[in-house]
Amino acid sequence: MKQSEIKELSVEELQEKLAIFKKNYTDLKLAHAISPLETPLQLRNVRRTVARIATELTNRELQ
Repeated sequence: MKQSEIKELSVEELQEKLAIFKKNYTDLKLAHAISPLETPLQLRNVRRTVARIATELTNRELQ
């Protein structure tokens, strides 16, 4: 998910997306621990998306 897409979402939508992506990241980590993923870059991409969403939520709370 790109930063421009994240900025367009409302706070409620961001919180929903954050929960979804965190669960997705946990599932990917567990799957990777059992057997290696075909594309381990998925872990990095999901982790960075979680960070982008969390950062946007924090910025909105501070304003």
